[in-house]
Amino acid sequence: MPDLAELIKQWWKQITGVMILSVLAVGVITFLKPRQYLSVTTAVPASSFAADRSAVFNENIQALYSTLGSSDDLDRIVGTAGLDTVYLATADEFNLFDHYKITKNSSARAKAGKELKANTKVMKSGYGELKVKVWDTDKNLAPQLANAILEKLQAIHGDLRNAGNEAALNGLVKAKEKLQRQADSSFESPERSPAFYEQIKQYEKLIGEYQLVIDSKPPSLIVVERARVAEKPDKPKRMYIMIGTLVLSFLFSLLLVLVLHRRKNERS
Repeated sequence: MPDLAELIKQWWKQITGVMILSVLAVGVITFLKPRQYLSVTTAVPASSFAADRSAVFNENIQALYSTLGSSDDLDRIVGTAGLDTVYLATADEFNLFDHYKITKNSSARAKAGKELKANTKVMKSGYGELKVKVWDTDKNLAPQLANAILEKLQAIHGDLRNAGNEAALNGLVKAKEKLQRQADSSFESPERSPAFYEQIKQYEKLIGEYQLVIDSKPPSLIVVERARVAEKPDKPKRMYIMIGTLVLSFLFSLLLVLVLHRRKNERS
């Protein structure tokens, strides 16, 4: 094993040359890349029981459930964030194909959505929070995009939570109408069939309860902090990149020198 200090002393010009060329090449690429600003919005999952009729109207059940959702609720939302639907809708809302300078054609919408998705990270933090991170060259647009993506995720899961209640409501309305038609066509007077009309009242009560839950639109996410305008760009981290390039180029050049030194000794 050759002495490294002696080897560096002997090959210092070559090592320095490799390091300078590497730093220059990476520096040019890095400084040509546009600077991007990061905006982050944070939310926590709301309990899925908030959309349960019994959790609203049964006082004994209300105390059993937390207002916050579980880790599973958050995992479902993070999974939905991997779909293109959210990004396509946001790209349409903000006309992003113009912002990204994409030529308007049949694939412009898909390209804008893909670009936005590449600049977005939806993740679950170690504290059980949902974080939507968006990078953009426009520091004023970045927080708008982050907040819009969070709102769309909230709307999707809010609709999913309400889907069961809406199906139950439709079923109750149809059952009540059927029962009402039977009552209207019955030859028996209301006094002779009180149970028949009591059932209609129960249907009306349930319909009112389900309608209230649907109209209240319980949130699937509780926003803790909305995205704000960043004062400084987050990408690219030029200083770290340059230092990393310097270290890696030194190690590479040192390895190269070791190989060349070994071949030189073998020939001699």
